[in-house]
Amino acid sequence: MAVEPLDMRLGTEAALARVVTIFGSAHPHHAYLFANRRANRMKVLVHDGIGVWLAARRLNAGKFTWATSGEGTVGLSRVQLDALALGLPWQRLGEAGIIRVI
Repeated sequence: MAVEPLDMRLGTEAALARVVTIFGSAHPHHAYLFANRRANRMKVLVHDGIGVWLAARRLNAGKFTWATSGEGTVGLSRVQLDALALGLPWQRLGEAGIIRVI
């Protein structure tokens, strides 16, 4: 996940160039996520091992819970990605949701 917003007018080639700039390269079987400044739209660039495809999602109400880390990128698990795409608080899933002390 890229922390900096993306211009949602960008197409596949420009999004791929942004992936290479931010992440260093586009690896097969990886998804790269970008949001707009208001975080109500998201684009996902996927490298499936054969080619790349670009998908977009827009929330009619509310906004995506986007990372605000000081770093330029944040890694997500599959469960966190699924939650993010639904507009749920993905930070509460995975390691962050484990209770270790009672």
